[in-house]
Amino acid sequence: MPKIISWNVRRINDVNKHLHSRSLFCIWKVDIVCLQETKMCSIDRHIIRSLWSCSFVGWCYLTSSGALGGVLVLWDKRVVELVEECIGKFSVAVSFKNIQDGWTWALANMYGPNADREKSLLWEEMAGLHVVWDLPWVFCGDFNVVRFSSEREGASTSTGAMEAFSELIFYLNLVNLPLQRGPILGPTVEGGPDWIDY
Repeated sequence: MPKIISWNVRRINDVNKHLHSRSLFCIWKVDIVCLQETKMCSIDRHIIRSLWSCSFVGWCYLTSSGALGGVLVLWDKRVVELVEECIGKFSVAVSFKNIQDGWTWALANMYGPNADREKSLLWEEMAGLHVVWDLPWVFCGDFNVVRFSSEREGASTSTGAMEAFSELIFYLNLVNLPLQRGPILGPTVEGGPDWIDY
């Protein structure tokens, strides 16, 4: 399985963040990068090259709504081949074929709404994506909700959104993978990346 980083960058239009991300992605030798909350209305090759020094990079993105949201997926074309993409309201979904073994799978990078009343739209989008391609799935991103109150500092009670999130994970037969916090080198970036290596 390719090495995947998922990171809520809280705006990527910052030179220092570009330099920091380039060095981290190089050190960690990542294959796929999933960024949330880019706050970018458009993304071009210049921005992509400033974020990741990989010469064989492919990408697709969901623009932000004003200064809110924005989702970006980047991948190393020497590791995975893009089969198809699907841009939703909260997500960028892609199906990939591994170059090495030909295995086909799907990934959705999500950025969920903050308001609990809108989270049902996110759950509907996830359930819909799950049936678009009959493939093994990886869902990652910032869902703006946790499953258990113990996962959020200062939270002591369960909310309806938390219960609905847990129900969706169960309904879609998903496995909540443990994330490993990557080593941050140099100045810490707020909301530093988590990564999955499976």
